[in-house]
Amino acid sequence: MTRIVIENIFFFLLPTLVYIMWIAFKEDEWAGLSAIVSRAPLLRLFVAGAALMLGTLIAFSSRSHNSPRDVYVPASIEGGKLEPGHSIHVPEPAEQPAAKP
Repeated sequence: MTRIVIENIFFFLLPTLVYIMWIAFKEDEWAGLSAIVSRAPLLRLFVAGAALMLGTLIAFSSRSHNSPRDVYVPASIEGGKLEPGHSIHVPEPAEQPAAKP
């Protein structure tokens, strides 16, 4: 869970970090972080960070093909080899026709 939060914070702050690096390399003299942040277009960086974070959330969530009904099998040693953890797909039960009284 902590990894997910850190990844989201990173993608949210990425446009701001790129902006600070761009200004630091573009200007001849380092004015200091507070001076750069005070001149930064914070609203645009906020919107860009939010869009990037939402885009990565959508991309990573749609990449997972596990169903909520899938069963997780943890890693185990079989035949002297380590088998990684994996999910087993459990098919949906067939719908039963309603019984007529």
